[in-house]
Amino acid sequence: MALQAPVGTSDLLPEESLFWDKFKKTAFEVFGRYGYLPIETPLIERTDLFVRGIGEATDVVSKEMYTAISGENLKTLIGGGHIKSSSRLSLRPEGTAGVVRAAVQHDLVPQGAAPAKLVYAGPMFRAERPQQGRKRQFNQVGIECLGAEAPSVDAEGIIMLMRFFETIGIPYQSMHLLINSMGCEHCRPVFREAVHDFLAAHVDELCDDCKHRMETNPLRAFDCKNEHCLALMASAPRITDYLCEECKEHYETVKSYLNAADITYIEDTTLVRGLDYYTRTVFEVQVPEGTGAQTAIGGGGRYDKLVEEVGGRPTPGFGFALGYERCVLALQAAGLEFLKPQRCEIFIACVDDSTRAAAFKMVQGLRDVGLKAELDHQGRSLKSQFKLADKLGARLVATLGPEEVESGIITVRNMVNHRERKVDWAKMKALLLHFGGKPFEGTVATAAEIFGTFDEE
Repeated sequence: MALQAPVGTSDLLPEESLFWDKFKKTAFEVFGRYGYLPIETPLIERTDLFVRGIGEATDVVSKEMYTAISGENLKTLIGGGHIKSSSRLSLRPEGTAGVVRAAVQHDLVPQGAAPAKLVYAGPMFRAERPQQGRKRQFNQVGIECLGAEAPSVDAEGIIMLMRFFETIGIPYQSMHLLINSMGCEHCRPVFREAVHDFLAAHVDELCDDCKHRMETNPLRAFDCKNEHCLALMASAPRITDYLCEECKEHYETVKSYLNAADITYIEDTTLVRGLDYYTRTVFEVQVPEGTGAQTAIGGGGRYDKLVEEVGGRPTPGFGFALGYERCVLALQAAGLEFLKPQRCEIFIACVDDSTRAAAFKMVQGLRDVGLKAELDHQGRSLKSQFKLADKLGARLVATLGPEEVESGIITVRNMVNHRERKVDWAKMKALLLHFGGKPFEGTVATAAEIFGTFDEE
């Protein structure tokens, strides 16, 4: 039996790989308008980073994180020894902690400087039960804004994400934006205690996970997927009744900015997100139709204490991440079809083997000026070469035989309307060189520009 990809992972075949590339470029372009610059961090980080940053009691750290270990360290553990904390590494389950670590390590937010605005894209890893929209290796695009605590940053980030979703083709009316406030270190402890007391009063009704959460982090019970716990938490205390005056003002200001931008939202007082580092603003974008059980396609919030948790100076932060695979489900529900990749613009067909060297040279010249050019490498007949050109999506086919090599006059066929044109290759070479010189501010020549569309008789 042939080996297959691990459960919970998938291959991005050419069509989707090209779309993922376009998806990332669009995100970087849209977020770049708001001043965000790209950053890439390692796929693997010290386990301590996620324990301190995300929270040891979270499902992500306690259940879902993949920890990597070298063969030598494995032998040490099996032998009853201990390994250094610096050798305990984990595949990143999310992107924020690594970006914040990089910002602290490289001092990207000097005191008094403008906020650091960073955007990233790449794979994340969680040991979850695979299902539609949830994989063990999945792709995310995310942003982090470090160094500004104004509510305008929160609103700007939310608006920016909604604009991106619209740009890639997710209908605005299909999305639900949920927002809430998680409070701060002054008001959240009181709320946390109220939730703990509520859970303790209903302990016999809780699932095993929520019984554990009651002691480690009661707020995680709001994130439970057990139907009975969900129904129970609907009557639990609400954070909005416990917010301090500063958090209330911050939350109201965020909403006022969203209102001014005509962004429709739903206030969801049970929204807590899944990570411990959030403070004040949290939000989530959901697409209920077509995405299966995993309706959230993106979300995030403010994390004003995270930088300190990983050893940096007190630095406010805000960020979000969006899931590529879930966005694809939302796009497919809206009618997206992946475009067939065009592998070839012009195909050079050989009449016989005597012209292959000339065809090979011609193909290299076409590629050198930016065209996707191909030729047969398997000794096919001329008829089969035309079939191959059609399969490759070639718009033009140039036929090269001994007579064409000698005369320099080549027949080029438009595969769309089947019209043909005689081309003087010597003159065409000069034109190719002209295009190769990039006379149009760096644009690359296309087959249609060089050889014409053959629309005229």
